[in-house]
Amino acid sequence: MTAETRDAAVVDVVVARQTIALLLPLPDDPPAGLDVDALTQTLREQMDRLIPEIEKLAGRLHRDDVPRYCALACVGEARGKLRASRNSGPGGDVAYARKLARSLAALCDHFETLTGQVMCVACDRPIRRSDDAVPLDQISNSGGAITARVHADCADVPRPRR
Repeated sequence: MTAETRDAAVVDVVVARQTIALLLPLPDDPPAGLDVDALTQTLREQMDRLIPEIEKLAGRLHRDDVPRYCALACVGEARGKLRASRNSGPGGDVAYARKLARSLAALCDHFETLTGQVMCVACDRPIRRSDDAVPLDQISNSGGAITARVHADCADVPRPRR
């Protein structure tokens, strides 16, 4: 088992992305019955597990490596979000949880980049070497601006517009 495989076992990016999906993107009000406090705690715990793994992976790269710099900048931003207090006004708890969710999404992206893990942006499952996958720009009108990949089976699944 390589170091990257061990790191991936510690951090379940799929579960983190499922947690993120409970808050983003949504209309102003979260789904009825959503326990925002419990979800916020889960987001914080996931960030707390992911941050040291990203630091460890980034630390293996050369000091002037752009992915290293970007990942560590994201870690700094994430730590700032974790230290920030939530707004006590109406909807402040949801706004804070969404800030954490956006930060966790960025951390997941950096973790995937640093480990070489590729996730399907349609179903949030890993794309393995044996899977049929296509670039997202082949099924979207991004004009090549989006470099993500999707499982071939996910390419034909209609997705809601955001």
